[in-house]
Parts: sequence; structure tokens; C-alpha cells
Amino acid sequence: MRIGELSRRSGVPVPTIKYYVRERLLPAGELTSPNQAEYGPGHERRLRLIRVLLEVGGLSLATIGEVLKATDDPAQPVLKVLGAAAKGVTPLEEGESGPELEQAREDVAELLRRRDWQVSEGTTAAESLAGVISALRRVGHGGLVDLIEEYADAAESVARADIGYVQRRVAREDLVESVVVGTVLGEAMFGALRRLAHEDVSFRLYEGLGAGGDEAPAGRGGPAGAPDGVDGAGGAGAPGA
Repeated sequence: MRIGELSRRSGVPVPTIKYYVRERLLPAGELTSPNQAEYGPGHERRLRLIRVLLEVGGLSLATIGEVLKATDDPAQPVLKVLGAAAKGVTPLEEGESGPELEQAREDVAELLRRRDWQVSEGTTAAESLAGVISALRRVGHGGLVDLIEEYADAAESVARADIGYVQRRVAREDLVESVVVGTVLGEAMFGALRRLAHEDVSFRLYEGLGAGGDEAPAGRGGPAGAPDGVDGAGGAGAPGA
């Protein structure tokens, strides 16, 4: 296909496609004449991947470039590709170093030992977690850190689901792409589900109680779920909407 058709099929403007080629995010098309090139399904697939990582995953073009570079190198182990993708969604906490951060790092190391999690030494995710723990304590919400085991249980369950999805892929191209998409978009999906769950739990705790202290009837946040024709996700202006 020509670049115009590639643009229509992928939803990416022609000037942007040319920019991606110049920046080596997208392989160049096969020249058929000095001013014409042909593009194939692989180009369309790559453009859709870039678009999703950029618009939904929130990765920068520089990070996407690092991920794609690792993806395109057959010598790179899948674990390294996963690390490149994870760097884009787990930025380091930009806080001041000090006793609080050092204590948080020790807490993270103890958590990893306690759960017997096998992770690379100095992984950015561990440093990011330490930064978050330190920040929580600085702003007076250290009590949230006490829930870290519950968070870790949920994270481990989600991670097993993620890896289970990846293991169903056979071809390296599919495998690597599923690792990248699962890491970046899985993070976004889990965050959205968490916000939805927050809204539901908040409703049941604070809005689902009647004046006499009785729980609201099933169907409006009740255990039986919403009946047909009733919105069970919360009314207009609900938190997180």
C-alpha cells in the first residue's frame, strides 16, 4: 500500500508517519521508484502499537523508541523488553533523599524478602515503590503503607494473569508485543478498574445507607446488582466519573 492508504488505515497523518520513519520508530517502506514506497501490514501494525502506547499508555516518544528498539532486536531477551516497557509506566518518585527514603528502601527490601519475589537488583520499580512509601509518610498517610501486603497480594494475582496471557503467544513478534502492550495497557486497565471499584465501594459504604441505617435495596449498589434499565455505576457527578 502507498503511504496515503497506510495513513487512512492506521489513523496516523502522513507527516507523522514520515516523522516516525525519520526517527526510526517505523521501518522505511520498500522503494518502488525514487519518490514512491510501498508499505505492508507490518507497518500498519507498528503504527497502531505506537499510537496505543502514546495515547493510552502515556509513554513518551523517547520511551517508545527504547521499547521498539529492544523489541526489534532478536538478541534481546523478552525480560529486557519488559523492563524497557515498565520504565515508561513506573517513573521514579522525584523526592529528596534522606532518612525517610532510606527507611522506605529497607521496607521494600524486606517486603521482597518476605514474599520471596525474585527481582533484579536495583530495579526501577522497587525504587519507585520506595519513593511512594516515603512520600506517603511525609504527607501523613503512612497508614496506607500498612496495607502494602493487601496491595502486593492483588499485584501478584494480576501479574500471574499478565504472564499467563503472554505465555499463550508463540511467535517472538507476538510474544514481545503482548509483553509491551500487557505491561503498559495492563497498568492503565488495572488503574481504571481500581477507580471503578473505589466508586462502588464508596457508594456502598457512604451513599448506600438509608436514613435509618439500612442498606439500600439490591439493584442500586446492593449485592444483587442493578436491575434492567437502572444504572448501577453511580449517578451523575459521582466521584471518579
